[in-house]
Amino acid sequence: MSTIVLIETDTSNPDVMKAVHAEIECASCDLDEVTGWIDFVNFCDMHRDAAVIVNTAARSQTGVAQYGGTLASTLDDLARRPVVLWVINRQRDSLELLLRFGATFPNAVTHVVRNGYFGTPEKFTLYRDSQLRKAVEAHGQSLDFPDLADRVADELRSQRLSIRKAAETMHIGERAELLRWRARYSTMFAKVTGNA
Repeated sequence: MSTIVLIETDTSNPDVMKAVHAEIECASCDLDEVTGWIDFVNFCDMHRDAAVIVNTAARSQTGVAQYGGTLASTLDDLARRPVVLWVINRQRDSLELLLRFGATFPNAVTHVVRNGYFGTPEKFTLYRDSQLRKAVEAHGQSLDFPDLADRVADELRSQRLSIRKAAETMHIGERAELLRWRARYSTMFAKVTGNA
């Protein structure tokens, strides 16, 4: 797969799609509705040779539980196996939601990503001491997404910049921090893609 496409499911705040729509093909799907799941499957079908990246809204758990089977039942036909990067904070809810998601997509390869904004890996004690971590690490990995300086993160969000565009337009100090962060998250993603 050489191309990348994006499905944006955060219909109320589609920041990712707005940042990258000029660079890659995007579609918006409302996963709170059954028609959104139908659109999701059809988009995957139209892009069989592409890696489909899905940005999910935090609120989409109800839709996953109700309609996620629409996608799950077509994965063999689409010749796809989902790879999930499940981003967690240090609260219990992100772990409980992952358990519910796993019930709908039991064959997904799931990696848990500790969001560095909430502290160092050692501070994620609920996850570290959980049976869920052991289950995840039996088939996937626990990863650490690096924190980004607030002023750079704020500029990315407020200007809705893609990383590529930001690397071209930010002031040199902010660009240096962005590139440091990009190198660190690229190393993390390489562990998942096998390009480490």
